[in-house]
Amino acid sequence: MSFDVNEYYSKLNGGDVLMAFKGNISSELISNVLEVVESRMDDFSEHSKIRKKVYNVLVESLQNLYHHIETLPEEMHKEFDSKFGILVVSRVEDKYKISTGNFITQDKVDILKNKIDKINSMGKEELKDMYKFILNHQRLSEKGGGGLGLVDIARKTGNQLDYTFEKFDNTYYFFNLDVYIDIA
Repeated sequence: MSFDVNEYYSKLNGGDVLMAFKGNISSELISNVLEVVESRMDDFSEHSKIRKKVYNVLVESLQNLYHHIETLPEEMHKEFDSKFGILVVSRVEDKYKISTGNFITQDKVDILKNKIDKINSMGKEELKDMYKFILNHQRLSEKGGGGLGLVDIARKTGNQLDYTFEKFDNTYYFFNLDVYIDIA
């Protein structure tokens, strides 16, 4: 049985959901999401430092989703938009949780897994050094970044990046990334 996107999306909608979206990821969507989340965080009367951190991590997460999302093959368009992605921002106990999900091709799974595992194995200073190294030595890719996004998210949150890869079919996996931002 293949991965069920709708079931996955339903599971993400726990806690106090500030915003949930599934569908075509576009630049217009990013602007709208940022406005909605900022407004909803006002409802929680969140401290400005926490609001800024959540906003910054959300911007980075949305940029990663937008720039690295796979265009799905034509036969999948009946079920999903060509640039299909999922975003859920929620408050769970003493943390904010930003969950993103998108399809990736099988050949990219190991590369992404190894990159996240490397980031997760690093301490604060190592992440800082890696960030500076990438900033000073890497060329920008055709998708915009030089690989800074995930490193920057890990640096800003101080938490591990939680992820899963769910096999969808012989070509595609569904990649889920959960980022937690401590409130305290």
